Amino acid sequence: MSISVILITKNEAANIQACLQSVSFANEIIVVDSQSSDKTVEIAQQMGAKVTITSDWPGFGPQKNRALDLATGDWVLSIDADERVTPELQAEILAITANSEASAAYMIPRLSWYCGRFMRHSGWYPDYVLRLFRRGQARFTEHIVHETVQLIQAGTAGHLKNHFLHYSFMNTEQVLEKINKYSSAAAEQAFAQGRRSTVSGAFLRGCWAFIRTYLLRLGFLDGPQGFALALSNAHGTYYRYLKIWQLGQNPANKITSSKDS
Repeated sequence: MSISVILITKNEAANIQACLQSVSFANEIIVVDSQSSDKTVEIAQQMGAKVTITSDWPGFGPQKNRALDLATGDWVLSIDADERVTPELQAEILAITANSEASAAYMIPRLSWYCGRFMRHSGWYPDYVLRLFRRGQARFTEHIVHETVQLIQAGTAGHLKNHFLHYSFMNTEQVLEKINKYSSAAAEQAFAQGRRSTVSGAFLRGCWAFIRTYLLRLGFLDGPQGFALALSNAHGTYYRYLKIWQLGQNPANKITSSKDS
């Protein structure tokens, strides 16, 4: 059974080579790039990937569906540029895809890196994500951020034992950049879906995010990084809901909401 690896990129020159090396066992690698200004495209092509460059950015879900539509393999493995397939995970994937009685889709755990440490608590592990599936049996949601893979027909996904390595945050600069980027996208998506917020509500949700990460999800067992992660989760949550509130203050948005209701 053939395997297609799909991923979307923008300015991932620092990650793309190691990522593609880890999936070199695949029959084809599909990269859909959003007009990178670095050497992402050049490196991907040198690594043998089939690269398509898009002129617009529709959001994470739609962009990943574009990559999925280009895949031709019997199985599809979706991966992000900052993720790596370990040799143990590779062996498990090859065994699953060679089994005619395998399920239609599989969840894969992720072991994620945060500013100098792999996080085994804080709600970050095992962090199962549905990433391996038979082509034609699943698609990504159309969410512009926090997209997920959904089975087309009702069914239960299996679970793999071995994990991705996820180099999500290498330093605090990346943390701050992603907090701003993802909180804006999530706020716009939530506001469009009818979610509203207040300044006090944003503050309380941020406090709860810290308590949930550091205490309830045992973030304190992850050492200094656990505390830092809890703080960044609190900030990300606070700014997401503050931005929802800010969107509600825009007179144009108030008029649109009134018309919609």
